[in-house]
Amino acid sequence: MPRSCDLFHSAPRRIAVLRALALGDLLCAVPTLRAFRRAWPSAEITLIGLPWAKEFVARFSHYVDRFMEFPGYPGLPEREPQLDRIPEFLQQMQREQFDLMVQLHGSGTIVNSLVALCGARQAAGFFPPGYFCPDHATFMAWPEQGHEIHRLLKLADFLDLPGLSDEMELPLDEADAASLRGALAGENFQSPYVVIHPGASTPSRRWPVESFAAVADRLVEANFRIVVTGVESECTIAEQVVRRMESPAINLCGQTNLGSLGRLVSRAQLLICNDTGISHVAAAVKTPSVVISTGNNPARWAPLDAKRHRVLCRHQGVLASDVLAEAYALLTDWDVHVLGNHQPEIVSA
Repeated sequence: MPRSCDLFHSAPRRIAVLRALALGDLLCAVPTLRAFRRAWPSAEITLIGLPWAKEFVARFSHYVDRFMEFPGYPGLPEREPQLDRIPEFLQQMQREQFDLMVQLHGSGTIVNSLVALCGARQAAGFFPPGYFCPDHATFMAWPEQGHEIHRLLKLADFLDLPGLSDEMELPLDEADAASLRGALAGENFQSPYVVIHPGASTPSRRWPVESFAAVADRLVEANFRIVVTGVESECTIAEQVVRRMESPAINLCGQTNLGSLGRLVSRAQLLICNDTGISHVAAAVKTPSVVISTGNNPARWAPLDAKRHRVLCRHQGVLASDVLAEAYALLTDWDVHVLGNHQPEIVSA
């Protein structure tokens, strides 16, 4: 009998999962959400997340049933806390009377006390040694090392949940293809293309726009079209890349949602991006990528498939020639051949 049966009074019927983070963080949590669903197939699972995650829940309805918006909390950087809404949020959580609340938000330094106030019958998650632990039977010490996917899966393993797998996924359907066609607005899009994503959450994590532009121009010379993407707040950065390019590019910054972005990346020959959420989209849809990391723990966030995804992180900085070398190597490995003069040429698969 799984250890989870001993840990919980009975199989939980109503489960809340706290992970109020960004796109890449939630995609890295999918294997753990999948483990929850396999362990408790009849349970109603609710994700407590940031407002954007309502779209995520709709897309992953096979793992998550409901969405509840997290109003933020003092000390958490992901959202300016809406202090006037926190008492109402806690009252709602207590009214819900969840059988189990799972803290997947992180180490638990700040949120474990909040989890205890939510009134679930039982709770599980992570805690940092020396800090408050709601229940030593169901909370494990936060792993300080390892990939984010594997850190989260350690909790499922700690709870003895069956069928663990670290495979990522991003379900896409015809509606996403239609949404992408709408964003393209009739653009002829038959030629092979590379997606360039120059944005990131903070300036310190962004590779220079002139470097993105230089790489994009070399790929245009190699007969690839360039599509620049980003969220609405990154439109200025995307425009700067397009302006610095010598060749034309398609700028879809601010014009895609999760589904149309996933569809776009899934059909691309290559993604070139900073160490940000879209790198996990590429990992989920198995599109090769070159990821430029500023050194913010790449071992924790790099895509697991190192053959398909190349992460460049160098203290002296990453050169455009470094990115192009990895791009050409990936295009060669995935049915695109590089000629002797180092210019890639598309060939029939």
